[in-house]
Amino acid sequence: MSRLVIALGDPAGIGAEVCLRALARVVKQRGSIDVVLVGCRQWLRSTHRQLRPLIDADLANPEDFDVLDLPLPREVEPGQPGALTGEASFRWLDAAVAAVQAGRGKALVTAPIAKEHWHAAGHRLAGQTDRLAQLCDGADAAMLFTAVSPHSGWRFNTLLATTHVPLASVPTGLTPGLVQRRLQQLEAFCGRFSPGPRLAVAGVNPHAGEAGVLGEEEQRWLTPLLEHWRQQHPDRRLLGPLPPDTCWLGAARAWQSREATLEGADGYLAMYHDQGLIPVKLLAFDQAVNTTLGLPFLRTSPDHGTAFDLAGRGLARPDSMEAAILTALDLG
Repeated sequence: MSRLVIALGDPAGIGAEVCLRALARVVKQRGSIDVVLVGCRQWLRSTHRQLRPLIDADLANPEDFDVLDLPLPREVEPGQPGALTGEASFRWLDAAVAAVQAGRGKALVTAPIAKEHWHAAGHRLAGQTDRLAQLCDGADAAMLFTAVSPHSGWRFNTLLATTHVPLASVPTGLTPGLVQRRLQQLEAFCGRFSPGPRLAVAGVNPHAGEAGVLGEEEQRWLTPLLEHWRQQHPDRRLLGPLPPDTCWLGAARAWQSREATLEGADGYLAMYHDQGLIPVKLLAFDQAVNTTLGLPFLRTSPDHGTAFDLAGRGLARPDSMEAAILTALDLG
């Protein structure tokens, strides 16, 4: 059985709730699960006590799992984040990575953090993916979102070329070398499930540039890069650059179908964050898992945020965290 290390995220958010509810579901499905929870033991116990009368569904008891205890300096109120909670989630992530690197777990699962509170604590990073890359000697970390359709079992994979950068910075950050590396990562991941995977690449501009009328990136370097990739991989099917507004239509049909379908590609490459995340969250918000590629270990995370407005109320949905844990168990 693979042991998982789970960093519990911002203690003012819903990390503990979705984790305990998801673990209860996974244990019910799998019978047992070997987990190390990284956070504050006292806070975790207190959260469990507060949630028990609020939740009718199963709720795992933190006493049933190993806890790597990193105490909070004072009590944290649900939904009241700040520099203290940002610092705690940063330390918990670092400790969780160290545990995996030391062999205490095979894969890492991370609950949500809030970037603004990392910044308030002095950690000027764009998110957990950037910190993971730092902790792994500057690894070429990439964000892939994967989900399995509850209707047909079709797996939906979308990789982002650029991640948490302002839209104005995308044109300078989006380079041929970056897209080439992301294509390789996407092909390798999708090849785990489908030999000779079919990949779809979105264009940068509306209508994929429309022959240079709406933007030059496609004609200047993206189309030649993809053509060169096809020549190097004659046994692979590569579509693109496709107009971004229709690139994911096949994915929508495949996701909603009740039978296995060839309409959806095995993997999609988006040029920037919202281009890829809008279709992912429209189709698979509760099932999608943020999976970091390029690290020496597997990392998964739910695709939602800290939901401070729901914290401590027993209202958070654990579906995406459940999917993150199952994905880490199955692919780690």
